[in-house]
Amino acid sequence: MKASDIMASNVICVDIDERLPKVRQTMEDYGIHHLPVVEKEKLVGIISDRDLLRVMSPFIGSVSETPRDTDTLNRAAHQAMTRQPITVNADTSIEEIVAWFKRVDISCLPVVDDEKHVVGIISWRDLVNHATFS
Repeated sequence: MKASDIMASNVICVDIDERLPKVRQTMEDYGIHHLPVVEKEKLVGIISDRDLLRVMSPFIGSVSETPRDTDTLNRAAHQAMTRQPITVNADTSIEEIVAWFKRVDISCLPVVDDEKHVVGIISWRDLVNHATFS
């Protein structure tokens, strides 16, 4: 079994300069927790819902909101993303993927081709669903 057997292949990506409100809206619209960040169609990072929570003010939209809080909305994806994420290719074995999840505190792995184009993504949920239904 390999990455291509369980990866999600219709991957939604965001541009490196996309503003965080649009990133957050994309995640909400598609019910996803991770977005690969690309520059000229090549993977440069990954941004998670946890990254957004970390960099965006929790006071936005509340009575306590200040101009400093709204300034966090002007940040771009590259200011919140994890740079140089760990990646795998479509032929990477499931065993190696599981080893990455166990060894490093990550919850998804982008699947890229030789030119760093995103061809898929695997989350820990994909592994659980595969193990549950195999």
